[in-house]
Order: sequence, then C-alpha cells, then structure tokens
Amino acid sequence: MGTPESAVQAAHGGRGARARILRAAAELFYTRGIHATGVAALMKAAHVSPRTFYVHFPTKNALVEEYLRRFETDTPLAAETALERGDLSPAQRLLALFDPMEGDSSALYRGCPFHNAVVEGAGEFPEVAQLAQLHKQAFRDRLVTTATEAGAANPETLGRQLAVIFEGAHALAASCNDTQVFTDARQAAKVLLDAALPTAR
Repeated sequence: MGTPESAVQAAHGGRGARARILRAAAELFYTRGIHATGVAALMKAAHVSPRTFYVHFPTKNALVEEYLRRFETDTPLAAETALERGDLSPAQRLLALFDPMEGDSSALYRGCPFHNAVVEGAGEFPEVAQLAQLHKQAFRDRLVTTATEAGAANPETLGRQLAVIFEGAHALAASCNDTQVFTDARQAAKVLLDAALPTAR
C-alpha cells in the first residue's frame, strides 16, 4: 500500500494524472455522452486541477481523440474480441461475435463508442470521424480475413454483410437499451454463415 502522502498526491494531481483523466473520460464519455460531459466534470472525476488537465490535453477534442485511440491499443472493444479467440475455429469466431452480452442485463447499454462519437460530433469533429472510419474499416477487413480463413467462397461479401448485422445490432441495442436484439442478430448471422461456408467446417 502507498503512504498517506502518496495517496494524497494521487488524489490531488501528482503522478498518474494523465491516466486518471483517461479513465474518467472512458467512464463519463461512455455513460453520459461526450457533449454532456464537461471539462469540469472530467477534472473532478480525475482529481486534477485545470492546469494539470490542460497540460495533458490542450482541448477537450484532444481528449476525445485519445479516448478513442485507446480502444485500438490498450482496451480493445469487448464486443469485437471474439475475432481474436484462439480456442475457436474461424467460423465459430464469426458467430461468436453475436453471442449474448455478458454482465448486468439491467445496466445501461450505450453501444459502440466510435459510433456514438461520430453521431454526437454531427460533422463538427473531422478527426474523430476519421478515427471512427478507420476503426470500422479495420473491423470489416478482419471480418473478411476471418471469412477467408473459414473457407467462404466470397469472403468480401460475407464480411461486409456480417458487419452490417453487427453494427446494426449494436446501434439498435443502444437505441432501445435492449441487448436481446443480439439473439435475432445471431440467428441472422448463422443463416448467412450456413449459406456462405462449406458444409464441413
């Protein structure tokens, strides 16, 4: 355990300020929304002063961009990690993307943070929109690659179609706060996979 002095330092700025700001952003941007979360709320949650905040992030937009970039490096989106599972075959990984969501079913479901950031930005944040486009394209590319590994006759088409079902399911689940939509999405994905992949998988 740290000393009382180090605990006070952590609570009021000190070391790890950047990490605390990013943790606060991850929590507040996702649960409350980007526009609804002001810089004052971020500073309060991260226990940093205005000076410390702006040393690390000159603008709120800079923080939004870093918040999204971390999903590419440190904290991959849980909904997409099925594609990396080594215990499943390629076909099983594609279907596992649509497995029921784990966790508290009563918790607010906010959907994809990239999608949310673009919608909230409404064209005002081109850098954020570009980050989202790159992420979505990379995800589609991974679907196509996995479909190729699974033996699909037309992996490009299958990958794009699965992306539509996946993205649509997450958007609908967020709009209605109802993760039961993934049950229907999984059934639709299975129909596609059964039609597109060899019978012996």
